[in-house]
Amino acid sequence: MTSVKVSEVAALRSPVGRAMLEAIGSYDSAATMRIAETLRAAGHPADLVAAALTQARLRDRARVKFGPDAERMLFTAAGLQQATRAVVAAHRAGRLCTLGAGELRVADLCSGIGGDTLALARAGCTVAAVELDSVTAAMAAGNIDELSLADRAHLTCGDATGVDRSAFDAVFLDPSRRAGGRRIFNPEAYLPPWEFVLSTLAGPACVKVAPGIPHERIPAGVEAEWVSDHGEVKEAALWSAALRTADRRATLLPGGATVTGTGLARAPVRPPGRWLYEPDGAVIRAHLVAEVAAQIDAGLIDPQIAYLTADSLVATPFATAYEVTDVLPFSVKALRALLRAQEVGAVTVKKRGSAIEPETLRRQLRLTGAEHAVVVVTRVTGKPTVFVCRPPASPTGTH
Repeated sequence: MTSVKVSEVAALRSPVGRAMLEAIGSYDSAATMRIAETLRAAGHPADLVAAALTQARLRDRARVKFGPDAERMLFTAAGLQQATRAVVAAHRAGRLCTLGAGELRVADLCSGIGGDTLALARAGCTVAAVELDSVTAAMAAGNIDELSLADRAHLTCGDATGVDRSAFDAVFLDPSRRAGGRRIFNPEAYLPPWEFVLSTLAGPACVKVAPGIPHERIPAGVEAEWVSDHGEVKEAALWSAALRTADRRATLLPGGATVTGTGLARAPVRPPGRWLYEPDGAVIRAHLVAEVAAQIDAGLIDPQIAYLTADSLVATPFATAYEVTDVLPFSVKALRALLRAQEVGAVTVKKRGSAIEPETLRRQLRLTGAEHAVVVVTRVTGKPTVFVCRPPASPTGTH
């Protein structure tokens, strides 16, 4: 919910409101407050000026998700937090459109501020969006209109659980995963409830879920897809039996590389080689490290650690490769001596399976040289170990 009123949403979309938003422009704390004082002095209602300031702040934060579209959209804080970034929504909408023949009729349930609605409409679907919160719904309707998609998308303020899903070719559902400003990790606490999610997945549907969803909560016969953007895991989605094309999938954006499950239980464990591979987070979340290891002829450094190692470099979009120069048991003193001997002054610290904080280790090393190294603190067959690596000369993947 939000403190903004529906009437204020309409006012922000009026010529006067648009002029106020244009006057404020990009959010800058000091400059924006001066503009706000000028607007209030000119007789604009204080509540409307405050609403415009809020939109300026939210639009500034929304650029990372929506790019140039953010300058024309309206947001609530909660709606922006849960909204899918445009590149991920476009990927999913494009995939959905390829699964059907002709123009798909899609119900977008719990549409929020309309990010997925916009992507589905742009992909060629006819979209009926439903949002329960009246203010968020008003903003989503405005966003559809502002981006000239009203011929393909229509929004209704209402309860998603009351929609006749059988009237559509497919359903997209984004249940709320926040309460009181905090993220909800337990699927049973989703809104609409998990039972509604399961009933939705009984038909042709895609449901957005938290990336940390436990694998044991994924229904049988459903495809789970984890998506990363520039190496950061952004979301997971469940594709119903009618739409699935795999069991588990990791998709890496913006390039679109994808790897699917082949049934491999675990990659082999082997001694450290010349190359250390850090799998993409989506690959790890999808439990597809073994599949990537098989593709690049690599093995795990430890049964419980998602780092791979190999003697040869194989280019892959699914992992970043580091050339290993030294491997030693973890010791700050020994590591400091080694790096100083190599005239290393700057280090990128990575860790997995270690409690040490990267910034703490950097302070403890007290380096002053001109060279740069990557330091990976981890375990090798259960033993605390440090890999010293050269920074990648060029990315081996899409991130």
